Amino acid sequence: MEQKDQLDRETISCVICLDLLKDPVTTSCGHSYCMSCIKGFWDAEDQRRIYSCPQCREAFTPRPVLKKNTMLAALVEQLKKTGLQAAPADHCYAGPEDVACDVCTGRKLKASKSCLQCLISYCENHLQPHFESTKLKKHKLVEPSEKLQENICSRHDEVMKMFCRTDQQSICYLCSVEDHKCHDTVSAAAERTERQRELEVSRLNIQQRIQDREKDVKLLQQEVEAVSLSADKAVEDSEKIFTQLIRLLQKRSSDVKQQIRSQQETEVSGVKELQEKLQQEITELKRKDAELKQLSHTEDHNQFLHNYPSVSQLSEPTDSSSINIRPLRYFEDVTAAVSELRDKLQDILRNKWTNISLAVTNVDVLLPQPEPKTRAEFLKYSCQITLDPNTANPYLLLSEGNRKVKWTRQQQSYSSYTDRFTDRRQVLSRESLTGRCYWEVERRGEVRVAVAYRNVSRGGDRNQCGFGYNDKSWSLVCGTNSYKFWFNNIFTPVSGPVSSRVGVYLDHRAGILSFYSISEIMTLLHRVQTTFTQPLYAGLHLYFEGVTAELCKLK
Repeated sequence: MEQKDQLDRETISCVICLDLLKDPVTTSCGHSYCMSCIKGFWDAEDQRRIYSCPQCREAFTPRPVLKKNTMLAALVEQLKKTGLQAAPADHCYAGPEDVACDVCTGRKLKASKSCLQCLISYCENHLQPHFESTKLKKHKLVEPSEKLQENICSRHDEVMKMFCRTDQQSICYLCSVEDHKCHDTVSAAAERTERQRELEVSRLNIQQRIQDREKDVKLLQQEVEAVSLSADKAVEDSEKIFTQLIRLLQKRSSDVKQQIRSQQETEVSGVKELQEKLQQEITELKRKDAELKQLSHTEDHNQFLHNYPSVSQLSEPTDSSSINIRPLRYFEDVTAAVSELRDKLQDILRNKWTNISLAVTNVDVLLPQPEPKTRAEFLKYSCQITLDPNTANPYLLLSEGNRKVKWTRQQQSYSSYTDRFTDRRQVLSRESLTGRCYWEVERRGEVRVAVAYRNVSRGGDRNQCGFGYNDKSWSLVCGTNSYKFWFNNIFTPVSGPVSSRVGVYLDHRAGILSFYSISEIMTLLHRVQTTFTQPLYAGLHLYFEGVTAELCKLK
């Protein structure tokens, strides 16, 4: 019964309004419509003077005169009495955001396809002839579009099936033989094919870039995880080390306290022992004094003389002269020694804390960045470094807060230290350099501006300890009229404007070391690309007596 109702609906429904037929009329091709629907459809075709069937597209000339189909009208009325309706589901109607069927009258349904030949959008019902008619099957159906009229040439009212490559615009066939006659024109399909190939190449390029970026994102995520693990381990190790230092200090404090108390007990015991002896001597002397007093009051001379020898004899006195000889200082020297230790530890912590702080701040987890181009960009990486007195050759005098060095004739009274250069007039910085760093050196005379590993030799021939003569140091010789770059005992002539100020840029991670001449402009003198395996230290070597070099303060 349900199939029969569906069949009745299809039989008595108008494919234009999709409602039950009203005043049904039948065309010569055998299709039936509401009289008002087919008249409205043909009214739209009046300009072309060609009238067609909305379903099979059979053309009629002239416009047919239609009469009511009384038999079909009676059938519709009879079926209406049974309650039969031909209204589609509400969700099939076109909303504001949908493309509406151009054939539907009244309330329009959603279009399911648009035809590029008919330039009309069709709902499912009105689209059926395109699947049934041999001619209509050749039409190009696309997803519903509101822009079908953009395919019509505004000048010739023809479908634009051509493309002008000269003007880069779509045109119709008439345009190609008129305004675009001498232009490079092809069919729109051919141009689409060409552009489609380019599109595929672009897509492949984009997909490759997506893969590359996804790989980069994955690598960065791995680096984030590695940084976090490294930071956690550094915190854990640092806490262990500081805990060990604290325990060591606490143990030393306990040892000192124990030694002080032990020595206190020994000293006090000796003092008390002497004190008891003196007290016993005082008691004995008081007794002897009392006897002598009593003897002095004896009236009998013979008795006095008889008793005097035994009473007048005195015991040997206890030696107490040392009590007043020693100054009144007991454990004050211990306090002074502990204070001296505290001061030295503070100096060590203050000096080494800079290295620790730099090591933390110079952690670089980003991908390599371009080398700076202007001095302002270089100054973003400026670092305030100082010279380490413990590495300075004895004939080098440091000043200006250990930023300036001078070769002097008089040997300095430096303490003996294993890090000190003994055979070359050289000095290293106190701070290590591990990230992106920039500094400048102001010189007076011939100077080597260098960087070196901490384990560069401190003595021996020049190949062992000289900056630039081994594989542990790199140096730029700044002469009076020229420059030379040295590494591993091989020199490279360097051209560029000679200046009293030299800039040094280091990107430790990227393995970049660059030297610049600094005057009114900044000129690259020499650039090294290598791999650094250890933290670096800034170095200076002075050639002659009186020569000076200073690490500049940069703002």
